[in-house]
Amino acid sequence: MSTARWRKSSYSGGEQGDECVEVCNDFPGTVPVRDSKNLTGPVMMLDGAAWRPFVNSVKDGSL
Repeated sequence: MSTARWRKSSYSGGEQGDECVEVCNDFPGTVPVRDSKNLTGPVMMLDGAAWRPFVNSVKDGSL
């Protein structure tokens, strides 16, 4: 993951702009996700099919 090219997710936001996640497109079929405020912290590896339900859960506040 040290060479991964991270980008801020378009789904990030929050009222203060401080609820930011970064994602990486370098892994076909998998979406690595990390907290942009903790770059050396854990990375959640989501199956590509799980990405949309994850985003929807974050958006509706259930996560």
